[in-house]
Amino acid sequence: MFYLPLLCLLNSSSSVILLFLSFSNSFSKPHSHSFHPPSPSPINASFIPITFSPQLTLYIHKPPPFFSLSNLAGTTPLRRRRHMAEQFSSSVAFGVNLSKRIYHERGSAPTPAPAMSRSLSRSAPEGLLHLPMAPMCYAVIFEPEMVENPDIRSYQPYVHGRCEPPALIPLQLHGVAMEVECCLDTAFVTVTGRWRVHCVTASSTCDCQVAVPMGEQGSLLGLEVVHEERSFHTELTSLQDVKDKEKVAKSKDGYFLKSQIYTIKIPQFKGGSIFSVKIRWTQKILFHNGQFSLSVPFTFPSYVTPSGKKFSKKEKIILKVNSGAATEVLCKTTSHPLKGQVRQAGKLSLSYEAEVPAWSSTDFSFSYTVSSTDIFGGVLLQSPFLRDFDDREMFCLYLYPGQDRKVFRKEVVFVIDISASMKGSPLENIKNALLASLSQLRLQDTFNIIAFNGEVNLWSPSMEPATEEAILKATNWVDTTFIANGSTNIFLPLSKAMKLFQKSTDSIPLIFLVTDGAVEDEREICNFVKSCVTSGQSVHTPRLCTLGIGLYCNHYFLQMLAQIGRGHYDAAHDLDSIDFRMQRLFSTASSVIAADITIESLENLDSQLFPNHIQDLSLGSLLIISGRYNGAFPKSVKVSGTLADMASFVLELKVKREKDIQLSNVLSKRHIDLVTADAWLLESKELEEKVIKMSIQNKVPSEYTCMVLVENNEGKKASQPESLLMQKVYNRLSLQNTDLNGQKLFLGGMSLGFGDIKATAQNIPPAIKEAKPTEGLLEKAASNCCGRLADTLCGMCLLKTCACLNDQCTIVCTQLCAALACFELIKCCIELCDCDCFE
Repeated sequence: MFYLPLLCLLNSSSSVILLFLSFSNSFSKPHSHSFHPPSPSPINASFIPITFSPQLTLYIHKPPPFFSLSNLAGTTPLRRRRHMAEQFSSSVAFGVNLSKRIYHERGSAPTPAPAMSRSLSRSAPEGLLHLPMAPMCYAVIFEPEMVENPDIRSYQPYVHGRCEPPALIPLQLHGVAMEVECCLDTAFVTVTGRWRVHCVTASSTCDCQVAVPMGEQGSLLGLEVVHEERSFHTELTSLQDVKDKEKVAKSKDGYFLKSQIYTIKIPQFKGGSIFSVKIRWTQKILFHNGQFSLSVPFTFPSYVTPSGKKFSKKEKIILKVNSGAATEVLCKTTSHPLKGQVRQAGKLSLSYEAEVPAWSSTDFSFSYTVSSTDIFGGVLLQSPFLRDFDDREMFCLYLYPGQDRKVFRKEVVFVIDISASMKGSPLENIKNALLASLSQLRLQDTFNIIAFNGEVNLWSPSMEPATEEAILKATNWVDTTFIANGSTNIFLPLSKAMKLFQKSTDSIPLIFLVTDGAVEDEREICNFVKSCVTSGQSVHTPRLCTLGIGLYCNHYFLQMLAQIGRGHYDAAHDLDSIDFRMQRLFSTASSVIAADITIESLENLDSQLFPNHIQDLSLGSLLIISGRYNGAFPKSVKVSGTLADMASFVLELKVKREKDIQLSNVLSKRHIDLVTADAWLLESKELEEKVIKMSIQNKVPSEYTCMVLVENNEGKKASQPESLLMQKVYNRLSLQNTDLNGQKLFLGGMSLGFGDIKATAQNIPPAIKEAKPTEGLLEKAASNCCGRLADTLCGMCLLKTCACLNDQCTIVCTQLCAALACFELIKCCIELCDCDCFE
């Protein structure tokens, strides 16, 4: 008796179904079947035997839901992104269960994964409980048979089958160090960890997947992997070559799992090996009413803690704060027991180092204040470094708003996109945030609401006082009017909003534009807003704040609108963050304490300002104005403006040469974004070239560059031709894009793009940063051969039909399926072969 894997059916209504045929010789006497499919305990699978005749038994293997590939077909990008996050979490859960096969010495068994607490279950949606909350490394397991202790064989029962998608087993962490450097409103985070491939036999190799969860507005700067035999590092390269753009578009080795979780696949590590991973990223330091707060993902699950006493578990954290000011930095709260090392004016250095029984189980959080209740600031100067392509001097002017100061009266118009693409969760989250923002208005404030799609709906023909009665009427109007339908027209509602404001000198006119789409007349809209902004800055000029949702809207168009309108911009890349980000944007823009800000003493300089239009000073953010200049910078700079009580203020800021803060690192991200927006608006190739130079020089990703993973040549052993060929076949079958000759892996998903007008016209729901679903050769074979048939037949109909077949018909069907499988095998060989012999 023998058993034949027959085929894999994928249809639109069921999971992947593997069919196994078990039969004996046609002319032998019937006997009992004792086929035992792979043990379901580690794989959590079920095999359903169905006997058609004494010679033939059909086994149906139905994997867990997260193995389903057909669920991706016909779904929106948002649902695919949600599916990929759930699939990753399920693969980790599957990997944790699979790792239970590993034999451990007596007394060295790892700590079992604890059940999720109720509080954690509330914070993490169902299906996403195993997403990383700290930098993590996973072994990518396609073959369950390789899961074994590399030091001690356990002789576990042989596990048949293949994991599709692969299981992800968290590796053991043997040491971690984190360094956080806070400069003005930006934090630079560097995490270094030593990981051991403890779950793969010493004779086997596997890929390792690195997951990097980043904090607020995180941006990955680079990654280094060091192993005794090989090492990797990331670098940025220009995307001017069309072939490179195609490689990035097809890349599966780097992608965003969620908006702030980036994953990178590192190829081929031996079982039992130890390697070091160094990750560096930047993130925003939140600021409100004089207090800075920082939160860095640093929560490790218990199962990454190595078992036994022979492993040293050293945890280290270094924190450095440089406010740029001459006032004292006061620590308010901290999550870890930090001890002070250096305390100077404007600077603070703390550290923590200890042998721990288990790795950190909470995120690293820290809050501090720069002691002053009044508005203060300064100017920092710095010379360009030796290889800087721009040889002009750098400057950075900053203003701190102080604490508990009077804010301006507000006139607010909310301009909300209710096109058909906003249907469901996006519009519901916006409604919640809108109503919460209305409740924050004071009686002396006025407001209005405009809902737009292809048409414009005004709640009131004029601005209304923010009374309880008016807010209640607006709430009822929102409930009846906010119905997602129609197309997207941004120009018309913006022009209506501009006309609603009456000239006033004691209030701040605010326009909040929220959209998920891109339109064809975006440059005309920018020119229109420019014409509405008076040349001489005045308090009654409308401030324009923008919030972009997903990736189909043009985020650089929205940034340009906010820059021209002297407002603020934010983006919601996850639908769950819409409510929070819209409320925070409103809180920042509506807490203005100083407007009509001008900078004197720079008229005689050949200087370039970022941004070109100076924003108001708000309790919700620092005001940072930076740029490059030629000439002699003055010894002091005067800053003037208007306070909320209509009194004027003048500050004389001291100028100093800065040695401890690398201004190019702190300012590069905002400069790149602003120049990219200018390049888009002006359609300037020269500015695009400038962005490329800035991006590569400062190692900050941009729209015109791509991050690649490069294998270092030092210490690399030359591969034999036979092993090289086998490696190539393995890479193709395991869905890898490893370029063995070029030694580069293109990492995708780093850019936002410039919107998708076609998707907006078709009212496709917002696309979020996501991983594109992979489709391997074997999945293609199954879907190409049997996809149409499987879509027209249900499972029970197929079983009933097979039950009516006689022995001869069964043999014919078996031979037919085997022939089809051979044809698809030839097709797989063609895809693996680089020669033209099959063409």
